[in-house]
Amino acid sequence: MSQTYFQKGFNLKSVVGPVLAQNYHSAVVNRLKELGNTARAGDLSLKLAREFGFCYGVDRAVEYAYETHEKFPDRRIFLSGEIIHNPDVNGRIQEMGIRILDEKADALGRYAEVEASDVVILPAFGVTVAEMEHLRGKGCVLVDTTCGSVLNVWKNVHKYAREGFTAVIHGKHYHEETKATASQALTHAGGQYLCVRDRDEAEAVCAFIRGALPASDLLARFAHAAGPGFDPDQHLQRIGLANQTTMLMSESLEIQEMLRQAMLERWGEEGLRERFRAFDTICSATQDRQDAVLKMLAEGGLDVMVVIGGYNSSNTQALARICAQKLPTFHIRGAEGIDPDGAIQHRPVGLHHEELRTAAWLPAGPGVTVGLTAGASTPNNVVGEVVERILALRGRTTDDLVSA
Repeated sequence: MSQTYFQKGFNLKSVVGPVLAQNYHSAVVNRLKELGNTARAGDLSLKLAREFGFCYGVDRAVEYAYETHEKFPDRRIFLSGEIIHNPDVNGRIQEMGIRILDEKADALGRYAEVEASDVVILPAFGVTVAEMEHLRGKGCVLVDTTCGSVLNVWKNVHKYAREGFTAVIHGKHYHEETKATASQALTHAGGQYLCVRDRDEAEAVCAFIRGALPASDLLARFAHAAGPGFDPDQHLQRIGLANQTTMLMSESLEIQEMLRQAMLERWGEEGLRERFRAFDTICSATQDRQDAVLKMLAEGGLDVMVVIGGYNSSNTQALARICAQKLPTFHIRGAEGIDPDGAIQHRPVGLHHEELRTAAWLPAGPGVTVGLTAGASTPNNVVGEVVERILALRGRTTDDLVSA
């Protein structure tokens, strides 16, 4: 470990642990777990997913931020962007005096204020190769909290590029993680990438592979989501699949199969073996949370679902999409989204970005069951606050919670 680059924290967990517990743990969540994740208060029942909230990578990133604050009390500390996509966590980190830098189109602009005497924390999503090189050149202290699952995707992307495969990444081209992952492909001579957001975009790529869509049309559609100098005729000859780790697993697998089938039709079975690669790069925590929600939905008995997490959190959006296919679902950032008058402030599931206010979202009458889950960047304290707000709508408190 060099004196300016740290990737494993500062062994200060015993110091920051009590602060983290005070800020992010929840007695309410602990009570629900004691009751088997299903509880009742009067005529209202609550069912909490078995897997929800902070994952290991997020927990580690937040802990390292607090350790950094403890380690360098007399230095300016910057975050290259939101450490995770949760407003409560980012707000608490800013309250410590750590400044979150605004996103800029280039590293030069984003880090203009950073000096050699400063400290920069790199978020769980990672940063692009260009940003890392720029920061190393400044000589400042770097605390790298990039998640291990993201590093695993980078390993596969490097392997693709070395072997002459273009990385086709299922992800949002503008997301910090996807931009960082895509940049890894360009570190090898001839390396390339193409980002596809959903089935519709994947189908366009498949149409080109089959010869049904001209290269010019594909370039026009993906100019914003491909590497510099990307040439469909050249760079879609051999492809390797990767993912933004927080995408909807079922969609990633479907896109993988769509592209595999298109390559099979174009090149045949023998050609497929030489031209197509795929690895499962959805992180285990994302998959565990999606599986837990699917299990809840399969068990039935839910009247409404509340999904808690930042609106810009991809894994939280994926959970909301899963739930919305089965029952009324409300994606909220936190307890502030539940009004005492019975309305809820939420973001509609899908591509809509505006927040809506829906009245009387909680069904009236006895025997109502509310399902709850939270994205991997949502701390327990936020989940607990949401539970308290929901109970208050029925004139109940957490003291009323009993086994259902």
